[in-house]
Amino acid sequence: MTEGRAREDAGVSDEVRVRDDQMRVPDDVRAALDDGVRVALVEVVGAGHVLTDPDLTTPYGEDWSGRFAGPVLAVVRPGTTDEVAAVVRICVDAGLPVLPQGGRTGLVGGSVPGAGDPPMVVLSTVRLQRLDPVDEAAGQVTAGAGVTIAALHEHARAAGWMYGVDLAARDSCTVGGTIGTNAGGIRVCCYGMTRRQVVGVEVVLPDGSVISHLGGLLKDNTGYDLAGLMVGSEGTLGVVTAARLALHRPPRASAVALVGVRDASHGLELVASAVPDGSRLLAAEIVDAPLLQVICDHASLPWPLPSRPAHVMVIETESPAPGEVALDLPDDLDVVVAVDAVDRARFWDYRDRAGEAVTAFGITHRFDVTVPHGEWDAFVADATQRLAAVDDVAHVFSFGHLADGNIHFEVIGPAADDDRVDEIVLRCVADHGGSISAEHGVGRAKAPYLHYTRSPAEIAAMRAVKNALDPQGLFNPGALLA
Repeated sequence: MTEGRAREDAGVSDEVRVRDDQMRVPDDVRAALDDGVRVALVEVVGAGHVLTDPDLTTPYGEDWSGRFAGPVLAVVRPGTTDEVAAVVRICVDAGLPVLPQGGRTGLVGGSVPGAGDPPMVVLSTVRLQRLDPVDEAAGQVTAGAGVTIAALHEHARAAGWMYGVDLAARDSCTVGGTIGTNAGGIRVCCYGMTRRQVVGVEVVLPDGSVISHLGGLLKDNTGYDLAGLMVGSEGTLGVVTAARLALHRPPRASAVALVGVRDASHGLELVASAVPDGSRLLAAEIVDAPLLQVICDHASLPWPLPSRPAHVMVIETESPAPGEVALDLPDDLDVVVAVDAVDRARFWDYRDRAGEAVTAFGITHRFDVTVPHGEWDAFVADATQRLAAVDDVAHVFSFGHLADGNIHFEVIGPAADDDRVDEIVLRCVADHGGSISAEHGVGRAKAPYLHYTRSPAEIAAMRAVKNALDPQGLFNPGALLA
């Protein structure tokens, strides 16, 4: 945040006061919860899992980006699918909005109430910790919505398998949350998005009924793909309580290279020729030099290359055997390569620490967008030029998943509620033929701009599905569909 952004008055900034006002629950609304509803919720999940004290509920109303926050009426933490169904029926009968919530690592306001929303009951899935033994014959596992991606990785690894979705927030983000947003991450170029991993779901619908379809049959051609419908629905159609997930056999071994490149186009040329026959591209990430310096400073990491290229790539490819390198790169590039586990993890730090390094600046306008491969450099240049018209912009950084066209575009300076930046960047994405959301979802931040990359007919169809399953509009109102 730029210096002097917030005026200090008696030690409390205007921005903090605004945030407090946004999250305040009127006394009469809170009293309505206490008149019978709270008692019913306690009977279902126990007193320790119904939180109404503002000191306890406030953190559940703020997402990781720092931009989005809203009023939380109560936090309920059911431990089973039956408890989730009971909680949903109680809330819907009382006309209370319900917001399903996972690890709260979202960046677009989809996992927390909005500032102008009515106070909501946050239905936290963190206690849904089911984790079945790996089905060796099918290469699948059933996991509860509250299982973290890191725990899922460890569980699969112990059985000789791997889960295909990996991202920097792995220690906090959950199976249910990643399904809700159709999360991507660093392995999409090899294994695909979350949608490709989901072969069945268990979900509580807004009327409290339960759909459980966890058989994992690869050929099950019996009508609508309800599991696919729930992926990317951001908690607007129901509460995913468990999922049947496809697993993969891990690579035999791998090598990670840090490579200096001129720009994204140069990086894409390298990716196209870097993987020898018989190997696989496991990841291809890119970070611009100004952001890489911020990462180095924040994480106390040395600059990784002898030179100072405009961008640095992280390329990981499968190797024939441990200690071997399967990478076809020109000899004139600035490259360092790691083959052992410790060095590979150290190299990945230069990419994984990007989010937290930017967060150290304060409030950040974070954009997770996709553009056609050939438009990456043009989009970054164009968006940066357009942002020059906003006086408050202090820094612009870009990094992301080069192999699948997913740019993380970070703008630092303007206040959290300054929508000028959102309008400029997302309009620029549309002008370059891209999508306003690549892997973080639409949430509340991008709902007003959905028409930039979705047609009126598509939005009408989505509204029809929403109205059919949630006729009262109580599930995560304001997210995805404005």
